[in-house]
Amino acid sequence: MTNKEAKRKIVVVGAGYVGMSMAVLLAQHNQVIVVDTDSQRVDLLNARKSPIIDIEIERYLCDEELDLRATNDSNVYSEADYVIVCTPTNYDPLKNNFDTSSVETVIRQVIALNSVATIVIKSTVPIGFTKEIIQEIGYEKILFSPEFLREGQALKDNLYPSRIIVGIFENNEELSERANDFTKLLEQGAIKENIDILIVNLTEAEAIKLFSNTYLALRVSFFNEVDTYAEIKGLDARQIIEGMGLDPRIGTHYNNPSFGYGGYCLPKDTKQLLANYDNVPNNIISSIVESNRTRKDFVAERILQKAGFYNDDDMAINGEKCIIGVYRLTMKVNSDNFRNSAIQGIMKRLEAKGAKIVIYEPGLEEDYLFGNKVERDFNIFKEIATVIVANRYDDDLVGISDKVYTRDVYCRD
Repeated sequence: MTNKEAKRKIVVVGAGYVGMSMAVLLAQHNQVIVVDTDSQRVDLLNARKSPIIDIEIERYLCDEELDLRATNDSNVYSEADYVIVCTPTNYDPLKNNFDTSSVETVIRQVIALNSVATIVIKSTVPIGFTKEIIQEIGYEKILFSPEFLREGQALKDNLYPSRIIVGIFENNEELSERANDFTKLLEQGAIKENIDILIVNLTEAEAIKLFSNTYLALRVSFFNEVDTYAEIKGLDARQIIEGMGLDPRIGTHYNNPSFGYGGYCLPKDTKQLLANYDNVPNNIISSIVESNRTRKDFVAERILQKAGFYNDDDMAINGEKCIIGVYRLTMKVNSDNFRNSAIQGIMKRLEAKGAKIVIYEPGLEEDYLFGNKVERDFNIFKEIATVIVANRYDDDLVGISDKVYTRDVYCRD
């Protein structure tokens, strides 16, 4: 597809990490329109500025040949060959389920305007959702294709994908052709060659997404519990982890201790999978969710102890004499997203004990966040903080290591 006539008309709904990476990937060879309800994001994108922090996306947007624009007008669905749904599906603790209302709204809008478009759901949904919505509305041309992206490296993970998976409603010829065609579009935009591709049933594709992220959460939780043991027993966690990693069955990846798994995906995906396990026997899945809570409880107590929050009898509170500094809220390097970051869970536990907190996050415009003062001057921040809490170590902290509490043994994500 190198000439103008051969380009597909693709609409990507949502200008977040998933949507932006997908839009830029596909706009290299197709005509892509991003639809978002946020006018500021639309204006930024039309000015060829990324609405999210991603170095690769910013670089690709400088290419004038990239056929990409943005709008908040959903009427553009009417001429689309593909509509790719990348809207947020936050976990609703009251319903014990993902809030899929934005996905459902887009699907209904599309079929009201376009009876031939292929709808591809990239948003994470509960297991069984896509099949249920197809049966409810009677429109079968809906695919589910899970994304496997990291914040701050979303486009890179699409350019070099670990795999491409597409789920189809039934194993019929038309849907198989649509799924294969979509995988070719993704392959065409990627740099990596010989990508593993899997066409599966809809519900199995949804399960692959949730089980994959829950396994990653399990791995994070496991190494965090190794680190908890090492800290209590006075052992060197790094030596233990390195020795374990020399076994190729374990490996040296995804093993850096933290304050708990966080970010936008892992917390909500593990809870959703656990909800899907209703009436299904399990021990591990429920333990993954509980382990993350236990880790945050432990870390919060260790921070309070380091800050001298307790008197010698460990009973009388001494909180007025110490200030706990929180160094950065984001979970990942090169990310501007701190939704559900593990450090927020730690902060809530510290606040519940009555601790005074000040946040260093230079990118924030607000003077207060969650009721805590935001300090943008690092020199002031490091002077007033009794202890500095850092989920991930940074060069800024060199020279004040005696103040720092972190469990980052590798200085990386």
